[in-house]
Amino acid sequence: MKDFFYAIQDLFVNVLLAPLDGLRALELENWFSANILNWLFMAIGVVAFVYWMLQLKKFNDNNEENKSISSHSYL
Repeated sequence: MKDFFYAIQDLFVNVLLAPLDGLRALELENWFSANILNWLFMAIGVVAFVYWMLQLKKFNDNNEENKSISSHSYL
């Protein structure tokens, strides 16, 4: 059983997370390149937020939203 857990450790440390070691090496050279993954996630979040707000505006403009106080039967 011990070898199974060492194999999982080896997979994650030496294979799956190896590219992040390269990003860590960039930290001393340039802060922006070291945090490129964070910038990427923030950009994805901003795009998703803008898309969601545009969809809400589209449904609001078409009056497809049920805005009654008791919109559900259990209320």
